[in-house]
Amino acid sequence: MSLDAHLRWRCRRGMRELDQLLGWYLDRRYAESGAVERAAFAALLEQPDPDLWDWLSGRSEAPQAAWRHIVDEIRRRHRV
Repeated sequence: MSLDAHLRWRCRRGMRELDQLLGWYLDRRYAESGAVERAAFAALLEQPDPDLWDWLSGRSEAPQAAWRHIVDEIRRRHRV
């Protein structure tokens, strides 16, 4: 499985809203990101769905700055 296919699979969360938000980042931002941000996105995808949803919906803040950068980018493009 290629890296892109693996990331696409990891973006599928079983919650439509998360699938769409994470898939948007993978489709629109990931390719232009640097190595550090790509690694942060991969690590972000390892987090539990409830945490991801809380961060993306603004209920709480992601604990790592690199994750906050990605979450903020997604939130700027989508009203969650």
